[in-house]
Amino acid sequence: MADITFRSQVGVAGAAVITHSAGSGLGFYGDGYGVSVPVGQTQSSTWVTNANGTDNTNQYEVHNTRVGDPSTDIGTSTDGNEGQVQVDGGTSKTNLKNLPNYQCPLNIRFTHTDAVKVQNCKLRIFDRNNINKAASGVVTYVFEARHPAVETSVAGLTHRGTAGHFWTKYDPLLDPTSKDTIFTSSPGVSGLNSTTADQALTSKFPNAGVTSPAPTFTGTLHSSKQHDWYAAISAQPTEIGSKTNYGLYFSLEYL
Repeated sequence: MADITFRSQVGVAGAAVITHSAGSGLGFYGDGYGVSVPVGQTQSSTWVTNANGTDNTNQYEVHNTRVGDPSTDIGTSTDGNEGQVQVDGGTSKTNLKNLPNYQCPLNIRFTHTDAVKVQNCKLRIFDRNNINKAASGVVTYVFEARHPAVETSVAGLTHRGTAGHFWTKYDPLLDPTSKDTIFTSSPGVSGLNSTTADQALTSKFPNAGVTSPAPTFTGTLHSSKQHDWYAAISAQPTEIGSKTNYGLYFSLEYL
């Protein structure tokens, strides 16, 4: 049996499964829960909340990954410029290649009763009704972190879905049809699978060689009963009002 779950991230060890089937998900706010994000700016905090962003009982704050200045911090695939991110309440900027997995607000997890490889892993931001239609009224930025080490000074993994370190921009005014962000094939448990080029990094991985799982280095050939991806997400409203026709879709093939 195959399953995909979405998990919030609060500390190094993460937190509870997001019950998206019951309408729970991530909400993006200003300087606190329920505080609006000014038009043209990106969120200052990220929370797990209900479908309308109005839950005042079960909401909780998770890590916040923010595009501080959308005009300069995105990075591009054409000129090789790296994107930058502001984490949680900090104002300093970190290059995306140095963003640790645990600081991302979202962990996407695939599980299967048998060990399998996964490929064609794709994420989309959509209008919550049609996966081919972009969400309206908000620009979204997405980046897949591949950085098991906690220290930002340590290099990220070379086994990646996208070679560059830049934000994928979902802008409904420029592209009303949603598009795919390619995520890593067979990332393994806790995203610890890479290639032999990264074997020297294992001493910097949390719990590597101490508790299960140990890192693996078989790239796209890796089979596992669990595969984990870590997503940084930032939201920028283009008009006033709550954005509830706003969803995230993840798909893959397994074999």
